[in-house]
Amino acid sequence: MKELTHFINGEHVKGTSGRFTEVFNPATGEAIAKVPLATLEELNDAVAKAAEAQIGWANTNPQRRARVMMKFGALINEHMDELAELVSLEHGKTLPDAKGDVQRGLEFVEVCMGAPAMLKGEFMDNGGPGIDLYSMRQPLGVVAGITPFNFPAMIPLWKMAGALACGNAMILKPSERVPSTALRLAELLIEAGLPAGVLQVVNGDKDVVDGILDHEDIPAVAFVGSTPIAQYIYGRACSNGKRAQCFGGAKNHMIIMPDADIDKAADALVGAGFGAAGERCMAISVAVPVGQKTADALIEKLVPRIEALKVGPYTAGDDVDYGPVITQASKDRINGLIASGVDQGANLVVDGRDFELQGYEDGFFVGPSMFDNVTKDMDIYKEEIFGPVLCQVRTESYDEALDLIMKNDYGNGTSIFTADGDTARDFAHRVNVGMVGINFPIPVPLSYFTFGGWKKSGFGDLNQYGPDAFRFYTKTKTVTARWFSGIKEGGEFNFKAMD
Repeated sequence: MKELTHFINGEHVKGTSGRFTEVFNPATGEAIAKVPLATLEELNDAVAKAAEAQIGWANTNPQRRARVMMKFGALINEHMDELAELVSLEHGKTLPDAKGDVQRGLEFVEVCMGAPAMLKGEFMDNGGPGIDLYSMRQPLGVVAGITPFNFPAMIPLWKMAGALACGNAMILKPSERVPSTALRLAELLIEAGLPAGVLQVVNGDKDVVDGILDHEDIPAVAFVGSTPIAQYIYGRACSNGKRAQCFGGAKNHMIIMPDADIDKAADALVGAGFGAAGERCMAISVAVPVGQKTADALIEKLVPRIEALKVGPYTAGDDVDYGPVITQASKDRINGLIASGVDQGANLVVDGRDFELQGYEDGFFVGPSMFDNVTKDMDIYKEEIFGPVLCQVRTESYDEALDLIMKNDYGNGTSIFTADGDTARDFAHRVNVGMVGINFPIPVPLSYFTFGGWKKSGFGDLNQYGPDAFRFYTKTKTVTARWFSGIKEGGEFNFKAMD
């Protein structure tokens, strides 16, 4: 079994704790590697080395830091197939989906190539008699990123690219279930010219997370994961005076109006509900048709599409629709929630619990399932299933459908399918959800906008990537200046070379 490492000061370093956790291939159920769990002493050493390296990196001008991002982006493109293979091996995603994972992370790296423009401050001359005022954005120091299993490349890239482009050092703790992609990205950053120590990859469990949250030399923490953990990390980080952005779970609804194109809506629901085995925080897990006629027509279109889905390992080819879920425990939980839906009275129109794949009987596969006549008091509605399960909640009016979303605890993403512009505009204006799609099922904004949920889907006042990343990873200093005399020098006739 392969033994993985930490990545400290530009080198792979074996753990010293003697504690490990296994990394599985979810398609086969086989343990393929073990990853070390760091001690607090190892974490503290990584932070100290990062703090030392950050001084020089912060003093590197933003244009040169951007050039590292340019080279890094080129290397990600060059190694796209390799990175996608790592994602698929440890997560179980199909290769096309894994390449999308890497690509969406790369897109923010590309935004960070323009970091100098985002880091400019403001200036006002003669704010008072002979007085000038100006502001500057400066890095925070050593920041931390704690990332989940479901996007092994994209979310680490969302965290590290902005932090590094702003002049910070970063302690990255990837999910111990999918560590290899983050370790490979760290290698590519060194190849791109990042000084050793500016990015440290420290593997660990709750002990390391708590160590990050309590460390006095880490002023900011960025997290993505489940809502209970997001709330815990946000609370503990804030109580220690840290800046925090913590993104949690979701229960994303899609309203289907009577005037919607039902075929397009059904195609969108199948892709958004079952892609990546439903293990996306932006997955559509609740279909909300308006009117019984719309609901009946939607079921008629959905059932054959769902039953035709091809489930298998990523090695089975690009026509596989989705792969396994991440662990046996996840599989058992999903199947348990499906059973609870049946017990609580929902109509299970497609049952994927007995799915088995020949030759992969030990894999963590869950067949696609769909419920009709789900009500908001059922566990399958209240909980984030995070699996290939779609629930249909029938409503009689647009206002009833909108109210369902407005009163839900989560507010990550939502969408509406309609041919009516007034309805779409009203929905976008009124709904209390952070990301909204109109005839678009998974409304993840492009990286030069920003990503973030409302309500219990997000904690903190700044979102991830886009302009908010540069705000989160910097602090503003404002200078008020007055000069009583000037210093005059002779003329210079050549451009000074950039140091």
